[in-house]
Amino acid sequence: MANLKEIRNRITSVSSTMQITSAMKMVSAAKLKKAQDAITAMRPYAEKLTELLQNLSASLEGEVGGAYTTQREVKKVLLVAITSNRGLCGAFNSNVIKEIKNRTAFYAGKQVDVFAIGKKGNDVLSKTHKVHGHHNAIFDHLTFENVAGIADNLTEKFLSGEYDRIELVYNQFKNAATQVVQTEQFLPLAPINSDKAVSGADYIYEPSKEEIVLTLIPKSLKTQLYKGIRDSFASEHGARMTAMHKATDNATELRNQLKLTYNKARQASITSEILEIVGGAEALNG
Repeated sequence: MANLKEIRNRITSVSSTMQITSAMKMVSAAKLKKAQDAITAMRPYAEKLTELLQNLSASLEGEVGGAYTTQREVKKVLLVAITSNRGLCGAFNSNVIKEIKNRTAFYAGKQVDVFAIGKKGNDVLSKTHKVHGHHNAIFDHLTFENVAGIADNLTEKFLSGEYDRIELVYNQFKNAATQVVQTEQFLPLAPINSDKAVSGADYIYEPSKEEIVLTLIPKSLKTQLYKGIRDSFASEHGARMTAMHKATDNATELRNQLKLTYNKARQASITSEILEIVGGAEALNG
């Protein structure tokens, strides 16, 4: 039977862990509410902007996007890995890292570099990939203005011919328990599917359709990246809340098992002592 003191120490240790995981769960739940509200409020705007861009582009003849839509032979690819700065969030980061490796295998024979947003992705991928750049502090001040600077940097890498294709890999927020890894083509702009465009839209354009499209494209790219980071930010807190909830449940179950083991060991010890006293008394009487 295990030593009673050892079991007591384990019970104390597990109880402390349970308190920590429970506190982390509540903190993540509070942060999740704010992050969820932000991405929920932003999605309609991002979708409407994309829809407007599609309608305008579908109504124009020829190639309107200019350098943004240039389809070059893919020789150099930049994968933007959006992860978190902290761990203890289940498979949140590992799923993105796994998808980055899958995309690298998909582009076998081509130059594939990584642009890491988030410390965890940077730490792991820097060992197996060439990390061209990283931003770890973006989550400390997650604003559209800060993300716009990163989007401009990525756009310049494509326009200058440094990379032929840029893709975003991140976790899309569904709910607190579900995050889905997404791979989106950032540049060049994917061909517009005119069948999905709303026909018969009657707009008055000023100054012109072409100028409006070329103005919307950079804004749309910034919005796409901002939405991806916002999605990842909300997914991180949802994943951490779920992971800490499971950890708290497991710690509670383990503590209960240890308490049962402790009570059995204590009862066995008391029974053994009683038998020794009874045996000693009978020996004296005999």
